[in-house]
Amino acid sequence: MTHPDQNAFRALADPTRRDILRLLGSQDMTIAQVAGQFDMTRAAVKKHLTVLSDGGLITVEARGRERINRLNPLGLAPVFSWLEYFDRFWDDRLNALKSAIEKDAT
Repeated sequence: MTHPDQNAFRALADPTRRDILRLLGSQDMTIAQVAGQFDMTRAAVKKHLTVLSDGGLITVEARGRERINRLNPLGLAPVFSWLEYFDRFWDDRLNALKSAIEKDAT
């Protein structure tokens, strides 16, 4: 079984899916509206949307015959948590470097 966090990273690994997330960040869109922004088939866009949905990065709401795709900002929480470790790591490293340089300067 795939870890849920892995689904989010898998979804973000593709540049087209990242572009789709940017689009959905500005407005909710149907599959057709998303497909209109890319040079690919509607079926290909639907596959990308499925991966984004499986990763928890978008939600899909049925409205009549349409499916409305919406950015799910909470789906990015596992990604931010993972990146936070590296943010702290580099802060610690850079602070140690700063201290070493200041110590050498005195």
